[in-house]
Amino acid sequence: MPEKANPAPYHEAMSCIRFNTTAQRQQLSGETRLAGDDPVAAFLSPAITTSKVERIRRLSTDANPKIRESAALSYHAPLEVYEALAKDPDPGVRACLARNQATPCDVLRTLATDSDDTVRAFVAINYSVPADAMELLESDASPTVQKLVAWKVSLREDSDLIPA
Repeated sequence: MPEKANPAPYHEAMSCIRFNTTAQRQQLSGETRLAGDDPVAAFLSPAITTSKVERIRRLSTDANPKIRESAALSYHAPLEVYEALAKDPDPGVRACLARNQATPCDVLRTLATDSDDTVRAFVAINYSVPADAMELLESDASPTVQKLVAWKVSLREDSDLIPA
């Protein structure tokens, strides 16, 4: 029997088809990049559009808590989404919201009184948490939260030792 030729390796046999939107093609071609020699400009994220904000709204009401967690981690969610997610029945969703540095201060204040220790712990280490919420967390019932508050205070004290 004649020997069969080995087929081409997978990566040679497949074509690479891309399905980019017009906006993505413009961004990749550099048409929407900032002027100048700033190397970061080549890696900018696309602009936040109304459709992206609507997508975040839909994610925030999904039945799956893992999907709602992704909305809670968004830096571009509208205020009403952050406020609704602060009341989410799933503590994992609230914990994601508590660790998001884009979460508004009033929402972090609400989360500082959350029933879940993990949520309050994430509020304690969030760099955007307001001072009054940190004061509240200093006397938290959870030893873990208290230790995280003390750790964060020690970081501030350590930074005072570094000359500006």
